[in-house]
Order: sequence, then structure tokens, then C-alpha cells
Amino acid sequence: MRVLYHLPLSPYARKVRLVLAEKRLPFDLKTEKVWERQPAYLELNPACTVPTLVEDSGLVIPDSRVICEYLEEGYPDVCLLPRGSMTERVETRRLVAWFDEKFWDEVARNLLWEKTLKQSLKLGPPDANALRAGYANLKQHLLYIGWLAEHRAWLAGPNLTLADFAAAAMLSSLDFLGDVDWSASTAAKDWYARIKSRPSFRAVLSDRVNGMAPPPHYADLDF
Repeated sequence: MRVLYHLPLSPYARKVRLVLAEKRLPFDLKTEKVWERQPAYLELNPACTVPTLVEDSGLVIPDSRVICEYLEEGYPDVCLLPRGSMTERVETRRLVAWFDEKFWDEVARNLLWEKTLKQSLKLGPPDANALRAGYANLKQHLLYIGWLAEHRAWLAGPNLTLADFAAAAMLSSLDFLGDVDWSASTAAKDWYARIKSRPSFRAVLSDRVNGMAPPPHYADLDF
């Protein structure tokens, strides 16, 4: 059985989990506390980040974007990078980069790091300025997601793509913390309700973290 090394609230690991589930590829999850820098894990992934996927064959694939490209090439029956339209493939890749990099830098880093990992590492209380910036930026990103959802069937175009899962993975991690003000954009909320209703989302919505409880709407498909 393939193994995915992850952390429960890592949006990058969640993205890979969603893609594996959407492609109906079975896998086992193994939590890896990367801050402990275990030698065995460093041999698998010298960057000591999650996620890392280890195939039955022993092939080790680190980094969520590398993993998703590998899964798309190796298991193309369920296509998340549209084959027929170069324009849509470019737009999908652009949006994946948007959420993996820009959304992370402006929103998730300020909220997830400050409210979870920083506490685990005993590095002090959350930085109020970082939290304020994260919440302010989140509103703007929700408005952008809403604009995309109002003008397209899915974020990158007419088809469900990796872009939707990259965005949903980030938002689901923040939603677990109760940090997403869904009233900022009805269109973004409706899009998220559609994607979190997919069977591939069930395991993510059942996640629980010791010492933390998600808000009641977290696993409610109708919000």
C-alpha cells in the first residue's frame, strides 16, 4: 500500500489526499512531525517537509506539486489537468501556483503557522499583526474565488481541476480553525459547498486534531 506522510492541517498534504481520493487510489496516512527531523524521514525527503508519497514500488515523491504532477501522469483515468484545452491547462497551473504560493504567503502562513505550529513548537503566542493581515487578505482571496466561481463552472473553467483542490485544501485547513468568514462571498461559499460534497472530501472532513475541535459547520455539507 502506498503511504502518504502528512500533517492533518497541512493544506499541501490535504491537496494530495484529495487528488488521491478523486483518482480512487488507496493509500495509508502516516503523520510526520517534521520539526522533530527524524533521520529516517530525512532519508526520504531531505527538505523534511510534508507531504511525501511513497509508492508500493519504493518510489519516493516529495512536494505536493511534484506529487500531483506525478499522479496526473501516472494515473490519467481521472483527469485533473484538462487534456483538450491548452488555455485551461495554463489557467489550472496558474491558479495552483496562486493558492500554493500567494494564498499561502498572504493568508495561510499568517493564520495556520501562528495558531497551530507556533504553539506546538512553544514559540510564544500568535502575532496579532500577522493574524490581522491574514484575515484581511483572506477576505480579498474569497472575493477573487467568488468572482471565478460566478464566471465559470469551476475555478479554472468548465471542468473540475487541480486548481479547485488546491484552493479547497487551503480553505478546509482554515475552516477547521473557524477562520473563514463565508459571508464575505456567497459565490465562494456555494463553490466550496459543491466541492466539499464530493466523496473525495469525506476523509478530510472527518479529520480531528488533539486539543482542537472544528466549528459545527466544518463537516456540514449544507453549511
